Parts: sequence; C-alpha cells; structure tokens
Amino acid sequence: MATITLDKIVKNYGAVQAIHGIDLAIEDGEFVALVGPSGCGKSTLLRMVAGLEDISDGRLYIGDKVVNAVEPRDRDIAMVFQDYALYPHMTVADNIGFGLKMRKTSQTDRKARIAEAAQMLQIENLLDRRPAELSGGQRQRVAMGRAIVRRPSAFLFDEPLSNLDAKLRVEMRTEIKRLHGLLGRTTIYVTHDQVEALTLADRVVILKEGRILQEGPPLTLYHAPANRFVAEFIGSPQMNIFNGTVRQSETGAHVDIDGIRLPFAQIAAPDGARVHLGARPEALSLCAYEMADVHTQVDVYEPLGSDTMVSARIAGITAVIRLSPETQVTRGMKLSLRLDRSKLHVFDADSGERITCSAQASGGAN
Repeated sequence: MATITLDKIVKNYGAVQAIHGIDLAIEDGEFVALVGPSGCGKSTLLRMVAGLEDISDGRLYIGDKVVNAVEPRDRDIAMVFQDYALYPHMTVADNIGFGLKMRKTSQTDRKARIAEAAQMLQIENLLDRRPAELSGGQRQRVAMGRAIVRRPSAFLFDEPLSNLDAKLRVEMRTEIKRLHGLLGRTTIYVTHDQVEALTLADRVVILKEGRILQEGPPLTLYHAPANRFVAEFIGSPQMNIFNGTVRQSETGAHVDIDGIRLPFAQIAAPDGARVHLGARPEALSLCAYEMADVHTQVDVYEPLGSDTMVSARIAGITAVIRLSPETQVTRGMKLSLRLDRSKLHVFDADSGERITCSAQASGGAN
C-alpha cells in the first residue's frame, strides 16, 4: 500500500489551464472520492495519477517517490474504467488473468490469484463464461477482478458504475465498499454522483473548474458546507436557498427572507448585508400554528416509504420539506412550519462563502 500526494499539480492544454495547482494528500489505505460537475477536472486529475496524462507542473508522489516521469505500468496502481474493456473472445478467467500473463506471471500463481479474486467478487461460477453471457454488473466485477489480481498499492476508479441501472449501481456500491474493507488499499474514486461519493468514501473532495472547493468526511461536507456551491451540490434533495437580508440590533441579529424574520444569536455580517439562507429539507418541520415561522400549503407531495417529500411555496421559491412517512398529506393541505436555526446556513450573496452564525440559546450552534 502507499500514500499518494499531489503537490501543486497543474495541467495545461495549450493556453487553457484545466487544473490549478492542486494540493492533496491521500493516506495509506484511505478511500477518497473526487466529485464535481462535468468539466471540473476530476477525471483529468485521476489520469495524471495513473500516468495517462502528462503533468504540466507540480510533483506527484506515490509513497516517497516522485513519479511524474514514471510509466503507468511501473506505478504499482490498477485502474477500473467506466468502459469494462473486456476481450469478447476470452473467458472471464482469461480476462481477469490477462494482465498477469503479459507480465509473465507463472501459471500456478496466475490461477491462484484468479481464484482468489473470483471468490472476493463472488463470481466463481462465471469463470468459464464469456463477456456476452454476463450482465452489466457481472462485467464490472470482472473488470474489478482484473485490477485486484495485480495486487497493486492503489486502486483508481473512473466512474465505474455510470453504465449500470439504478439497482445495479446500489449493489455495486456495496460491493466496492466491501472490497475496500477486505483489501485495505489506497483508493481514488471519481464520480459525478454525490450519493456515490458520500456513501463510499472516507473523505470527499469537491472540485469545480480545476480547483478544490472543500474536502473532508462526508458528514462534514453535508452539515458544514464551506460555500453555497458545495451546499447545493451535496445532498438529495438539494438544499433550499432563500434570498435574505441581515438585520443587526443590540439584542441580536436576524435574517429577513421576504418578510419572514428568523432570529439568530449572532451573524458575522453587517446590517443590511445581502445573504442566501440555506435550509435542507429536514431543517423545516411541522409545528403548532402559533410557533410557526411560515404558513403555506402543499403543492406536490411524494410518498417515498422512508420519507414523504413535500413541495410548497415559501418566500418566493418552491421549497422541499422532508416529513415522516406517518404524516398524512394531501394536496392543498395547510402547513405551519418552523425552521430549525441550528440546521440553517448563511452564505454571502456575492461570493457564496459561508458566513459564521450561531443559533439562539434554545438551539445549537450553526
């Protein structure tokens, strides 16, 4: 196993700079997900680690060795792509062991490694089949087996589940997490799906336009986003964002959103500052009429079994509210809602950066 360190990594395509001096240290055995919208640079970054893209500037370390000029085959890493890239005329066993055969691994060792990988991936009964006889999930397991048999110090995954349907994606997420627990190898996983990133990784790195906006454990990014972009990108359904104005007084501060007054103990912004107030669907809850911050009615509701998602107009936007599945909901039903101050987020309207604030004594810190 090995650490992977990116030291001020830059990637230029002619006059265009795609990666802007990224610093990132990945610990031995850590599972890190790179996530962001299309074109953010996550796959480019992964390909530079793999050696498939040249590094324009900066240094890349695997362990304590600079590998900028090291060929991909000599970096002791294995990569799993979105495209399974299986040889159609070969059996599953031959596909898994092909890389070992090219490296002149002995037949005895090759068979042992293939059997070991097949057992881990639970595909022992498929070893004599060909790719055309496999489902998408089974083909992806074969592609993973081809990486596992090499026993590399690190695994790189480039959106490996994108070609699978929703059910198989969930199954393969579980499989990848189980394998990481078994193998304990350093893993970098690229995805555009924030649910994959949150459920799989020890640490999530959010990228935008070739820069890291925030990195940290999944729950830290969910509960304490550094800016509005991260706040809206992480979480499903997406965070509700309201336009607001800060009002300061001797007794405290509040945010005014379209006439709705939301008191806080403290907000680190001047009186009159334009802000965006973020509230995840679970930050709004039903309450008694006289305790409510806002009164509205149900426009649309979606009973999902584990939750009921409700859409309603609040302060000029269509907000999403997460209710318990036991709540009886009908279209047009009146709602009295309170916003939990300890779960609200305040962002500067111009920069999008998080503004420090704290709830009143009856709530937690924000």
